[in-house]
Amino acid sequence: DDDIFSSAFCENSDKLIDVHLFALAAKYYSLSSLGVCTPLEDVLEALKGDSKGATGIKPDEFMNNKKSHEVQVMSELVDSIANYCGIKQVIDIGSGKGYLSSFLSMQYNLKVYGIDSSSSNTNGAHERNRKLKKHWRAYQSRGKENLKSQSLEKANDRPVEHELNCKKINEDLLNNANSFQNQGQVIVQDLVPSCGFTEMAALETNTETEAGLVTGTRSHETKLSEEVLAVLNVLPVDAVEDFSSSNCNCGELCEEEKVQRKITSLKTKARKSSESNLYLPLTSCITAETELNDIITDLEDCMMVGLHTCGDLAANTLRIFTAKPEIKAVCSVGCCYHLLSEQFENQEECHNQVWGFPMCQYLKDKGWCCGRNARMSACLALERVAVGQMLPTESLFYRAVLQVIIEEIYGVTKSDRHVGKTFSKSSSFIDYVRRSLKKLELDDSKLPDSCIMDYYEKYKPRMNELEAFNMLKVVLAPCIEVLILLDRLCYLKEQENIAWSGLVKLFDPVKSPRCYAVIALKNQSCS
Repeated sequence: DDDIFSSAFCENSDKLIDVHLFALAAKYYSLSSLGVCTPLEDVLEALKGDSKGATGIKPDEFMNNKKSHEVQVMSELVDSIANYCGIKQVIDIGSGKGYLSSFLSMQYNLKVYGIDSSSSNTNGAHERNRKLKKHWRAYQSRGKENLKSQSLEKANDRPVEHELNCKKINEDLLNNANSFQNQGQVIVQDLVPSCGFTEMAALETNTETEAGLVTGTRSHETKLSEEVLAVLNVLPVDAVEDFSSSNCNCGELCEEEKVQRKITSLKTKARKSSESNLYLPLTSCITAETELNDIITDLEDCMMVGLHTCGDLAANTLRIFTAKPEIKAVCSVGCCYHLLSEQFENQEECHNQVWGFPMCQYLKDKGWCCGRNARMSACLALERVAVGQMLPTESLFYRAVLQVIIEEIYGVTKSDRHVGKTFSKSSSFIDYVRRSLKKLELDDSKLPDSCIMDYYEKYKPRMNELEAFNMLKVVLAPCIEVLILLDRLCYLKEQENIAWSGLVKLFDPVKSPRCYAVIALKNQSCS
Protein backbone atom coordinates (compact mmCIF):
# COMPACT_ATOMS: atom_id res chain seq x y z
CA ASP A 1 0.00 0.00 0.00
CA ASP A 2 2.83 2.39 0.83
CA ASP A 3 4.38 1.78 -2.59
CA ILE A 4 1.06 2.46 -4.32
CA PHE A 5 0.44 5.68 -2.46
CA SER A 6 3.99 6.93 -2.97
CA SER A 7 3.29 7.24 -6.68
CA ALA A 8 1.07 10.21 -5.85
CA PHE A 9 4.32 12.21 -5.80
CA CYS A 10 6.95 12.70 -8.51
CA GLU A 11 10.09 10.68 -7.77
CA ASN A 12 12.42 13.44 -8.93
CA SER A 13 10.75 16.63 -7.65
CA ASP A 14 8.58 15.19 -4.84
CA LYS A 15 5.73 17.32 -6.18
CA LEU A 16 2.16 16.09 -5.91
CA ILE A 17 1.04 14.71 -9.27
CA ASP A 18 -2.01 12.58 -8.38
CA VAL A 19 -4.48 14.35 -6.10
CA HIS A 20 -6.98 11.48 -6.17
CA LEU A 21 -4.38 8.98 -4.96
CA PHE A 22 -3.27 11.46 -2.31
CA ALA A 23 -6.85 11.68 -1.01
CA LEU A 24 -7.21 7.88 -0.97
CA ALA A 25 -3.98 7.54 1.01
CA ALA A 26 -5.14 10.12 3.54
CA LYS A 27 -8.42 8.27 3.99
CA TYR A 28 -6.63 4.94 4.35
CA TYR A 29 -4.53 6.25 7.23
CA SER A 30 -7.39 7.93 9.11
CA LEU A 31 -8.71 6.54 12.39
CA SER A 32 -12.00 5.49 10.84
CA SER A 33 -10.15 3.24 8.36
CA LEU A 34 -7.37 1.86 10.54
CA GLY A 35 -9.75 -0.05 12.79
CA VAL A 36 -8.01 0.88 16.03
CA CYS A 37 -11.00 2.56 17.70
CA THR A 38 -13.36 0.84 20.09
CA PRO A 39 -17.05 1.62 19.36
CA LEU A 40 -18.72 3.66 22.07
CA GLU A 41 -21.63 1.21 22.21
CA ASP A 42 -19.23 -1.65 23.00
CA VAL A 43 -17.59 0.33 25.80
CA LEU A 44 -20.94 1.25 27.38
CA GLU A 45 -22.12 -2.35 27.11
CA ALA A 46 -18.97 -3.66 28.79
CA LEU A 47 -19.24 -1.11 31.60
CA LYS A 48 -22.99 -1.43 32.06
CA GLY A 49 -23.17 -4.25 34.59
CA ASP A 50 -26.40 -3.88 36.53
CA SER A 51 -26.86 -0.18 35.78
CA LYS A 52 -29.90 1.07 33.86
CA GLY A 53 -27.91 3.03 31.32
CA ALA A 54 -28.44 6.58 30.13
CA THR A 55 -31.15 8.83 31.53
CA GLY A 56 -32.01 10.37 28.19
CA ILE A 57 -31.79 13.97 29.40
CA LYS A 58 -30.98 16.54 26.73
CA PRO A 59 -29.51 19.73 28.21
CA ASP A 60 -29.85 21.72 24.99
CA GLU A 61 -31.83 24.53 26.60
CA PHE A 62 -28.96 25.83 28.73
CA MET A 63 -25.99 25.38 26.41
CA ASN A 64 -25.48 25.55 22.66
CA ASN A 65 -26.09 22.56 20.42
CA LYS A 66 -22.42 21.59 20.17
CA LYS A 67 -21.79 21.74 23.91
CA SER A 68 -25.08 20.01 24.69
CA HIS A 69 -24.13 17.12 22.41
CA GLU A 70 -20.67 16.81 23.97
CA VAL A 71 -21.86 17.01 27.58
CA GLN A 72 -24.70 14.55 27.14
CA VAL A 73 -22.56 11.86 25.46
CA MET A 74 -19.48 12.26 27.64
CA SER A 75 -21.36 12.47 30.94
CA GLU A 76 -23.10 9.16 30.27
CA LEU A 77 -19.75 7.51 29.58
CA VAL A 78 -18.09 9.08 32.64
CA ASP A 79 -20.94 7.93 34.88
CA SER A 80 -20.67 4.39 33.47
CA ILE A 81 -16.92 4.30 34.13
CA ALA A 82 -17.39 5.69 37.66
CA ASN A 83 -20.03 3.05 38.45
CA TYR A 84 -17.83 0.30 37.03
CA CYS A 85 -14.88 1.41 39.15
CA GLY A 86 -17.03 2.01 42.24
CA ILE A 87 -16.01 5.66 42.63
CA LYS A 88 -17.97 8.86 43.26
CA GLN A 89 -15.28 11.54 42.83
CA VAL A 90 -14.43 13.08 39.45
CA ILE A 91 -11.71 15.61 38.63
CA ASP A 92 -12.50 17.69 35.55
CA ILE A 93 -9.25 19.10 34.15
CA GLY A 94 -9.57 22.33 32.17
CA SER A 95 -13.22 22.57 33.26
CA GLY A 96 -13.79 26.05 31.77
CA LYS A 97 -17.30 27.30 32.47
CA GLY A 98 -18.23 24.06 34.20
CA TYR A 99 -20.79 22.69 31.75
CA LEU A 100 -19.64 19.07 32.06
CA SER A 101 -18.84 19.35 35.78
CA SER A 102 -22.21 20.76 36.80
CA PHE A 103 -24.13 18.23 34.72
CA LEU A 104 -22.15 15.31 36.17
CA SER A 105 -22.82 16.51 39.71
CA MET A 106 -26.52 17.31 39.38
CA GLN A 107 -27.70 14.62 37.02
CA TYR A 108 -25.42 11.75 38.08
CA ASN A 109 -24.82 12.73 41.73
CA LEU A 110 -21.03 12.62 41.34
CA LYS A 111 -18.72 14.76 43.43
CA VAL A 112 -16.83 16.84 40.88
CA TYR A 113 -13.83 19.11 41.26
CA GLY A 114 -13.48 21.35 38.22
CA ILE A 115 -9.94 22.71 37.84
CA ASP A 116 -9.17 25.52 35.41
CA SER A 117 -6.18 27.86 35.14
CA SER A 118 -8.41 30.89 34.46
CA SER A 119 -9.86 32.53 37.57
CA SER A 120 -12.52 34.24 35.45
CA ASN A 121 -13.65 30.84 34.17
CA THR A 122 -13.69 29.45 37.71
CA ASN A 123 -15.62 32.40 39.14
CA GLY A 124 -18.09 32.26 36.28
CA ALA A 125 -18.55 28.52 36.73
CA HIS A 126 -19.15 28.96 40.46
CA GLU A 127 -21.83 31.62 39.93
CA ARG A 128 -23.47 29.69 37.12
CA ASN A 129 -23.55 26.51 39.22
CA ARG A 130 -25.13 28.40 42.14
CA LYS A 131 -27.99 29.58 39.95
CA LEU A 132 -28.29 26.17 38.34
CA LYS A 133 -28.69 24.37 41.66
CA LYS A 134 -31.24 26.85 42.93
CA HIS A 135 -33.54 26.44 39.93
CA TRP A 136 -32.91 22.70 39.76
CA ARG A 137 -34.10 22.14 43.33
CA ALA A 138 -37.08 24.49 43.15
CA TYR A 139 -38.45 23.05 39.92
CA GLN A 140 -37.67 19.50 41.00
CA SER A 141 -39.77 20.02 44.16
CA ARG A 142 -42.66 21.61 42.30
CA GLY A 143 -42.51 19.05 39.50
CA LYS A 144 -42.86 16.18 41.98
CA GLU A 145 -46.12 17.70 43.22
CA ASN A 146 -47.36 17.94 39.62
CA LEU A 147 -46.54 14.29 39.04
CA LYS A 148 -48.34 13.34 42.24
CA SER A 149 -51.46 15.21 41.14
CA GLN A 150 -51.48 13.52 37.76
CA SER A 151 -50.99 10.14 39.40
CA LEU A 152 -54.09 10.67 41.51
CA GLU A 153 -56.12 11.75 38.49
CA LYS A 154 -55.10 8.51 36.80
CA ALA A 155 -56.09 6.58 39.92
CA ASN A 156 -59.66 7.91 39.62
CA ASP A 157 -60.23 5.53 36.69
CA ARG A 158 -59.85 2.45 38.93
CA PRO A 159 -62.71 0.17 40.00
CA VAL A 160 -65.26 1.47 42.55
CA GLU A 161 -64.13 -0.78 45.37
CA HIS A 162 -60.58 0.54 45.02
CA GLU A 163 -61.82 4.13 45.14
CA LEU A 164 -63.65 3.44 48.40
CA ASN A 165 -60.48 2.19 50.02
CA CYS A 166 -58.38 5.18 48.94
CA LYS A 167 -60.95 7.99 48.77
CA LYS A 168 -59.83 9.90 51.86
CA ILE A 169 -56.11 9.90 50.92
CA ASN A 170 -56.83 10.78 47.29
CA GLU A 171 -59.03 13.76 48.10
CA ASP A 172 -56.53 15.31 50.52
CA LEU A 173 -53.55 14.81 48.24
CA LEU A 174 -55.41 15.99 45.15
CA ASN A 175 -56.34 19.25 46.86
CA ASN A 176 -52.75 19.73 47.97
CA ALA A 177 -51.26 18.90 44.59
CA ASN A 178 -53.71 21.05 42.66
CA SER A 179 -52.94 24.03 44.88
CA PHE A 180 -49.24 23.46 44.37
CA GLN A 181 -49.60 22.97 40.63
CA ASN A 182 -51.64 26.15 40.13
CA GLN A 183 -49.04 28.27 41.92
CA GLY A 184 -46.23 26.71 39.91
CA GLN A 185 -47.96 27.15 36.57
CA VAL A 186 -48.60 30.86 37.18
CA ILE A 187 -44.94 31.52 37.92
CA VAL A 188 -43.66 29.53 34.94
CA GLN A 189 -46.11 31.03 32.47
CA ASP A 190 -45.39 34.59 33.61
CA LEU A 191 -41.62 34.25 33.50
CA VAL A 192 -40.94 31.92 30.59
CA PRO A 193 -43.94 31.89 28.24
CA SER A 194 -41.91 30.36 25.40
CA CYS A 195 -39.65 27.88 27.17
CA GLY A 196 -41.62 24.96 25.79
CA PHE A 197 -42.75 22.94 28.80
CA THR A 198 -44.35 19.71 27.68
CA GLU A 199 -47.15 17.98 29.48
CA MET A 200 -45.83 15.04 31.48
CA ALA A 201 -47.28 11.61 30.97
CA ALA A 202 -49.55 10.40 33.76
CA LEU A 203 -47.95 8.05 36.25
CA GLU A 204 -49.51 4.61 36.37
CA THR A 205 -49.56 2.95 39.79
CA ASN A 206 -51.21 -0.06 41.36
CA THR A 207 -50.54 0.85 44.98
CA GLU A 208 -53.26 2.04 47.34
CA THR A 209 -51.29 4.28 49.65
CA GLU A 210 -49.38 7.54 49.50
CA ALA A 211 -46.14 5.63 50.07
CA GLY A 212 -46.68 3.88 46.75
CA LEU A 213 -47.33 7.19 45.02
CA VAL A 214 -44.07 8.66 46.36
CA THR A 215 -42.14 5.63 45.11
CA GLY A 216 -43.71 5.95 41.68
CA THR A 217 -42.88 9.63 41.56
CA ARG A 218 -39.21 8.96 42.25
CA SER A 219 -39.08 6.54 39.34
CA HIS A 220 -40.08 9.42 37.03
CA GLU A 221 -37.45 11.92 38.16
CA THR A 222 -35.54 11.51 34.92
CA LYS A 223 -38.57 12.78 32.98
CA LEU A 224 -38.83 15.68 35.38
CA SER A 225 -35.18 16.60 34.89
CA GLU A 226 -35.73 17.34 31.19
CA GLU A 227 -38.38 19.92 32.13
CA VAL A 228 -36.08 21.36 34.78
CA LEU A 229 -33.22 21.81 32.32
CA ALA A 230 -35.49 23.63 29.89
CA VAL A 231 -35.57 26.76 32.06
CA LEU A 232 -32.21 26.82 33.79
CA ASN A 233 -30.73 29.63 31.74
CA VAL A 234 -33.96 31.49 31.07
CA LEU A 235 -34.82 32.47 34.62
CA PRO A 236 -33.08 35.14 36.73
CA VAL A 237 -31.46 33.94 39.92
CA ASP A 238 -34.27 35.12 42.24
CA ALA A 239 -37.16 34.19 39.99
CA VAL A 240 -38.18 31.03 41.82
CA GLU A 241 -40.00 31.27 45.12
CA ASP A 242 -39.45 28.22 47.28
CA PHE A 243 -42.82 26.77 48.28
CA SER A 244 -42.97 24.14 51.01
CA SER A 245 -45.82 21.83 51.91
CA SER A 246 -46.43 23.74 55.16
CA ASN A 247 -47.53 26.79 53.16
CA CYS A 248 -50.40 24.94 51.49
CA ASN A 249 -53.87 24.83 52.99
CA CYS A 250 -54.55 21.16 52.54
CA GLY A 251 -57.05 20.40 55.33
CA GLU A 252 -56.74 17.48 57.69
CA LEU A 253 -54.13 14.85 56.84
CA CYS A 254 -54.32 11.22 57.79
CA GLU A 255 -51.64 9.91 60.15
CA GLU A 256 -50.01 7.84 57.40
CA GLU A 257 -49.65 10.94 55.22
CA LYS A 258 -48.18 12.98 58.08
CA VAL A 259 -45.56 10.30 58.76
CA GLN A 260 -44.73 10.00 55.09
CA ARG A 261 -44.29 13.76 54.77
CA LYS A 262 -41.93 13.87 57.73
CA ILE A 263 -39.83 11.08 56.24
CA THR A 264 -39.77 12.81 52.83
CA SER A 265 -38.80 16.12 54.46
CA LEU A 266 -35.92 14.54 56.38
CA LYS A 267 -34.65 12.79 53.27
CA THR A 268 -34.82 16.04 51.30
CA LYS A 269 -32.81 17.89 53.94
CA ALA A 270 -30.22 15.13 54.06
CA ARG A 271 -29.95 15.12 50.28
CA LYS A 272 -29.52 18.88 50.09
CA SER A 273 -26.85 18.74 52.76
CA SER A 274 -24.90 16.03 50.94
CA GLU A 275 -25.24 17.91 47.62
CA SER A 276 -24.02 21.25 48.94
CA ASN A 277 -20.50 20.72 47.62
CA LEU A 278 -21.08 18.22 44.82
CA TYR A 279 -19.34 20.50 42.33
CA LEU A 280 -16.50 22.77 43.37
CA PRO A 281 -14.68 24.93 40.78
CA LEU A 282 -10.99 25.47 41.59
CA THR A 283 -8.33 27.68 40.00
CA SER A 284 -4.96 26.07 39.37
CA CYS A 285 -2.53 25.55 36.51
CA ILE A 286 -2.08 21.82 35.90
CA THR A 287 1.29 20.43 34.81
CA ALA A 288 2.72 16.94 34.70
CA GLU A 289 4.24 17.53 38.15
CA THR A 290 1.04 18.79 39.79
CA GLU A 291 0.27 17.26 43.19
CA LEU A 292 -3.49 16.90 43.34
CA ASN A 293 -3.39 16.54 47.14
CA ASP A 294 -2.21 20.15 47.31
CA ILE A 295 -5.35 21.26 45.43
CA ILE A 296 -7.96 18.77 46.68
CA THR A 297 -7.74 18.12 50.42
CA ASP A 298 -10.23 15.23 50.45
CA LEU A 299 -8.79 13.41 47.42
CA GLU A 300 -10.02 9.82 47.27
CA ASP A 301 -10.31 7.12 44.65
CA CYS A 302 -11.46 9.03 41.58
CA MET A 303 -11.28 9.41 37.82
CA MET A 304 -9.95 12.25 35.69
CA VAL A 305 -11.85 13.72 32.76
CA GLY A 306 -11.10 16.44 30.27
CA LEU A 307 -13.42 17.79 27.60
CA HIS A 308 -11.27 19.48 24.94
CA THR A 309 -8.20 19.97 27.08
CA CYS A 310 -5.92 22.36 25.26
CA GLY A 311 -2.40 21.59 24.00
CA ASP A 312 -0.11 19.95 26.57
CA LEU A 313 -2.92 19.72 29.14
CA ALA A 314 -4.26 16.55 27.46
CA ALA A 315 -0.82 14.91 27.64
CA ASN A 316 -0.31 16.02 31.24
CA THR A 317 -3.70 14.62 32.20
CA LEU A 318 -2.57 11.17 31.04
CA ARG A 319 0.76 11.49 32.85
CA ILE A 320 -0.94 12.43 36.13
CA PHE A 321 -3.36 9.53 35.69
CA THR A 322 -0.58 6.97 35.32
CA ALA A 323 1.44 8.41 38.23
CA LYS A 324 -1.26 8.82 40.91
CA PRO A 325 -2.62 5.64 42.51
CA GLU A 326 -5.86 7.36 43.58
CA ILE A 327 -6.88 7.95 39.94
CA LYS A 328 -8.52 4.76 38.74
CA ALA A 329 -9.66 5.86 35.28
CA VAL A 330 -9.29 8.63 32.72
CA CYS A 331 -11.41 9.95 29.84
CA SER A 332 -9.67 12.71 27.90
CA VAL A 333 -10.69 14.52 24.71
CA GLY A 334 -7.91 16.82 23.56
CA CYS A 335 -7.85 19.80 21.21
CA CYS A 336 -5.61 22.66 20.04
CA TYR A 337 -2.87 20.41 18.69
CA HIS A 338 -1.03 23.48 17.38
CA LEU A 339 -0.26 24.46 20.99
CA LEU A 340 1.51 21.18 21.79
CA SER A 341 5.17 21.43 22.76
CA GLU A 342 7.41 19.12 20.73
CA GLN A 343 10.61 17.58 22.02
CA PHE A 344 12.35 17.40 18.65
CA GLU A 345 10.99 20.54 17.00
CA ASN A 346 13.84 22.78 18.17
CA GLN A 347 17.52 21.97 18.39
CA GLU A 348 17.96 23.30 21.92
CA GLU A 349 18.50 20.68 24.58
CA CYS A 350 16.00 20.89 27.48
CA HIS A 351 16.62 17.77 29.52
CA ASN A 352 14.17 18.53 32.32
CA GLN A 353 11.21 19.63 30.21
CA VAL A 354 8.11 17.49 29.89
CA TRP A 355 6.85 17.63 26.31
CA GLY A 356 3.40 17.28 24.86
CA PHE A 357 4.67 15.24 21.89
CA PRO A 358 5.84 12.59 21.56
CA MET A 359 4.70 10.74 24.67
CA CYS A 360 5.38 7.09 23.82
CA GLN A 361 8.86 5.63 23.89
CA TYR A 362 8.56 4.30 20.34
CA LEU A 363 8.31 7.77 18.77
CA LYS A 364 10.85 9.19 21.22
CA ASP A 365 13.40 6.62 20.07
CA LYS A 366 12.78 7.65 16.46
CA GLY A 367 13.06 11.36 17.30
CA TRP A 368 9.72 11.98 15.61
CA CYS A 369 8.65 15.57 14.93
CA CYS A 370 5.44 16.94 13.40
CA GLY A 371 6.17 20.68 13.34
CA ARG A 372 3.78 23.55 13.90
CA ASN A 373 2.40 23.63 10.35
CA ALA A 374 1.40 19.96 10.55
CA ARG A 375 -0.14 20.43 14.01
CA MET A 376 -2.08 23.43 12.74
CA SER A 377 -3.40 21.26 9.92
CA ALA A 378 -4.50 18.59 12.42
CA CYS A 379 -6.96 21.13 13.87
CA LEU A 380 -8.88 21.42 10.59
CA ALA A 381 -12.31 19.81 10.29
CA LEU A 382 -12.58 17.55 7.23
CA GLU A 383 -16.12 16.36 8.09
CA ARG A 384 -17.43 19.92 8.23
CA VAL A 385 -15.88 20.78 4.89
CA ALA A 386 -17.37 17.59 3.44
CA VAL A 387 -20.90 18.75 4.30
CA GLY A 388 -20.41 22.19 2.80
CA GLN A 389 -18.97 24.24 5.66
CA MET A 390 -16.15 25.65 3.56
CA LEU A 391 -12.90 27.16 4.75
CA PRO A 392 -12.73 30.95 5.22
CA THR A 393 -10.74 31.49 2.05
CA GLU A 394 -10.79 35.30 2.08
CA SER A 395 -9.51 35.63 5.65
CA LEU A 396 -6.79 33.07 4.92
CA PHE A 397 -5.82 35.05 1.83
CA TYR A 398 -5.62 38.27 3.87
CA ARG A 399 -3.40 36.52 6.39
CA ALA A 400 -1.08 35.10 3.70
CA VAL A 401 -0.60 38.46 1.95
CA LEU A 402 -0.04 40.17 5.31
CA GLN A 403 2.80 37.75 6.01
CA VAL A 404 4.45 38.64 2.71
CA ILE A 405 4.18 42.37 3.55
CA ILE A 406 5.69 41.89 7.01
CA GLU A 407 8.60 39.89 5.66
CA GLU A 408 9.40 42.15 2.69
CA ILE A 409 8.71 45.57 4.23
CA TYR A 410 9.67 45.03 7.85
CA GLY A 411 12.09 42.09 7.59
CA VAL A 412 10.22 40.16 10.29
CA THR A 413 10.01 36.41 9.83
CA LYS A 414 8.96 35.38 13.35
CA SER A 415 7.02 37.07 16.15
CA ASP A 416 5.62 36.10 19.54
CA ARG A 417 2.62 38.36 18.96
CA HIS A 418 -0.58 37.28 17.26
CA VAL A 419 -2.95 38.96 14.86
CA GLY A 420 -5.97 37.18 16.32
CA LYS A 421 -9.49 37.68 14.98
CA THR A 422 -8.74 40.89 13.14
CA PHE A 423 -10.47 39.92 9.90
CA SER A 424 -14.01 40.02 11.33
CA LYS A 425 -13.42 43.55 12.66
CA SER A 426 -11.94 44.94 9.44
CA SER A 427 -13.83 46.86 6.76
CA SER A 428 -11.27 46.27 4.00
CA PHE A 429 -7.86 44.77 3.30
CA ILE A 430 -6.19 48.10 4.07
CA ASP A 431 -8.00 48.29 7.39
CA TYR A 432 -7.01 44.68 8.12
CA VAL A 433 -3.32 45.33 7.45
CA ARG A 434 -3.22 48.46 9.61
CA ARG A 435 -5.04 46.82 12.51
CA SER A 436 -2.69 43.83 12.29
CA LEU A 437 0.47 45.96 12.20
CA LYS A 438 -0.65 47.74 15.37
CA LYS A 439 -1.20 44.41 17.11
CA LEU A 440 2.28 43.34 16.04
CA GLU A 441 3.66 46.69 17.25
CA LEU A 442 4.99 47.59 13.80
CA ASP A 443 4.97 51.16 12.45
CA ASP A 444 2.31 51.39 9.75
CA SER A 445 3.07 55.04 8.88
CA LYS A 446 5.82 53.95 6.50
CA LEU A 447 3.32 51.92 4.49
CA PRO A 448 0.93 53.97 2.27
CA ASP A 449 -2.46 52.63 1.22
CA SER A 450 -1.32 52.36 -2.38
CA CYS A 451 1.50 50.02 -1.39
CA ILE A 452 -0.90 47.80 0.58
CA MET A 453 -3.26 47.57 -2.40
CA ASP A 454 -0.38 46.77 -4.74
CA TYR A 455 0.33 43.64 -2.71
CA TYR A 456 -3.38 42.75 -2.71
CA GLU A 457 -3.69 43.08 -6.49
CA LYS A 458 -0.46 41.18 -7.06
CA TYR A 459 -1.59 38.07 -5.21
CA LYS A 460 -5.34 38.14 -5.82
CA PRO A 461 -5.07 36.01 -9.02
CA ARG A 462 -3.46 33.29 -6.89
CA MET A 463 -6.34 33.01 -4.43
CA ASN A 464 -7.50 29.79 -6.10
CA GLU A 465 -4.06 28.27 -5.50
CA LEU A 466 -4.33 29.11 -1.82
CA GLU A 467 -7.78 27.53 -1.63
CA ALA A 468 -6.54 24.34 -3.30
CA PHE A 469 -3.55 24.18 -0.96
CA ASN A 470 -5.76 24.55 2.11
CA MET A 471 -8.10 21.85 0.85
CA LEU A 472 -5.13 19.48 0.61
CA LYS A 473 -4.28 20.35 4.21
CA VAL A 474 -7.85 19.54 5.24
CA VAL A 475 -7.65 16.13 3.55
CA LEU A 476 -4.39 15.40 5.36
CA ALA A 477 -5.66 16.60 8.76
CA PRO A 478 -7.04 13.23 9.99
CA CYS A 479 -3.69 11.53 9.33
CA ILE A 480 -1.82 13.98 11.54
CA GLU A 481 -4.45 13.69 14.24
CA VAL A 482 -4.03 9.90 14.08
CA LEU A 483 -0.34 10.25 14.83
CA ILE A 484 -0.97 12.43 17.91
CA LEU A 485 -3.77 10.26 19.28
CA LEU A 486 -1.96 6.95 18.68
CA ASP A 487 1.08 8.40 20.43
CA ARG A 488 -1.07 8.96 23.52
CA LEU A 489 -2.63 5.51 23.28
CA CYS A 490 0.77 3.85 22.89
CA TYR A 491 2.00 5.72 25.96
CA LEU A 492 -0.81 4.14 27.98
CA LYS A 493 -0.13 0.72 26.47
CA GLU A 494 3.47 1.01 27.69
CA GLN A 495 2.34 1.40 31.32
CA GLU A 496 2.21 -1.73 33.48
CA ASN A 497 -0.62 -0.59 35.74
CA ILE A 498 -3.21 -0.14 32.98
CA ALA A 499 -5.88 -2.84 32.64
CA TRP A 500 -7.45 -1.44 29.46
CA SER A 501 -6.96 1.56 27.21
CA GLY A 502 -8.47 2.60 23.92
CA LEU A 503 -9.58 5.30 21.52
CA VAL A 504 -13.32 5.90 21.33
CA LYS A 505 -15.21 8.15 18.93
CA LEU A 506 -17.59 10.03 21.23
CA PHE A 507 -19.07 12.87 19.18
CA ASP A 508 -20.54 13.62 15.81
CA PRO A 509 -17.51 15.13 14.01
CA VAL A 510 -19.67 17.68 12.19
CA LYS A 511 -20.93 19.04 15.50
CA SER A 512 -17.62 18.55 17.34
CA PRO A 513 -14.58 17.93 15.10
CA ARG A 514 -12.28 16.91 17.98
CA CYS A 515 -14.41 13.86 18.68
CA TYR A 516 -12.00 11.14 19.91
CA ALA A 517 -11.51 10.25 23.56
CA VAL A 518 -8.50 8.51 25.07
CA ILE A 519 -9.87 6.21 27.78
CA ALA A 520 -8.04 4.00 30.25
CA LEU A 521 -8.79 1.97 33.38
CA LYS A 522 -6.18 0.83 35.88
CA ASN A 523 -5.77 -2.66 37.23
CA GLN A 524 -8.07 -3.08 40.22
CA SER A 525 -5.15 -4.27 42.31
CA CYS A 526 -3.32 -0.94 41.78
CA SER A 527 -3.40 1.32 44.84
